[in-house]
Amino acid sequence: MKLMIASDIHGSAQYCGEMLEAYKREKADRLLLLGDILYHGPRNDLPEGYAPKEVIAMLNPMCREILCVRGNCDTEVDQMVLGFPIMAEYAFLELDGICLFATHGHVFNPEKLPMLKTGDILLNGHTHVPACKEIDGTGNWYMNPGSVSIPKADSAHSYMVYENGIFSWKNLEGEEYKIWKIDTHC
Repeated sequence: MKLMIASDIHGSAQYCGEMLEAYKREKADRLLLLGDILYHGPRNDLPEGYAPKEVIAMLNPMCREILCVRGNCDTEVDQMVLGFPIMAEYAFLELDGICLFATHGHVFNPEKLPMLKTGDILLNGHTHVPACKEIDGTGNWYMNPGSVSIPKADSAHSYMVYENGIFSWKNLEGEEYKIWKIDTHC
């Protein structure tokens, strides 16, 4: 299975459109969204192309291809207009023998770990900064795709792809800038 992983759209129709173009270009089987779909939040400026109703119209036709967890900016009213479940705090996914704990990052993160088995991967967004690092002393890894619409720390508008034991980080143009192989790590 090929999985595209993205986070923090924050209501930007412009960057949601670019993300969906990347999804088509990647020919992924599923799109995993790590929260903060429609609202920009009180700590962020409005992202370029802010138009939540357009984001709704772009994502709903793809509802059978989207997996999603709730971000700190996602609410029950957002669930009322989106055609796919967004209210789960986390999801467990098993990919090629590796367990991913997918969450937004405002509840569980490298400083407040969920119950993980050695070798599991904590996958979250929230910080808007791409990451791939071993969590000190745990035998676990932390990964973050960065943000689709409001990247921070001089990072690119980005997403991740998982396929055949390889995670890759890419900008919205599809240029790969980081790779992590299950057998070799970052």
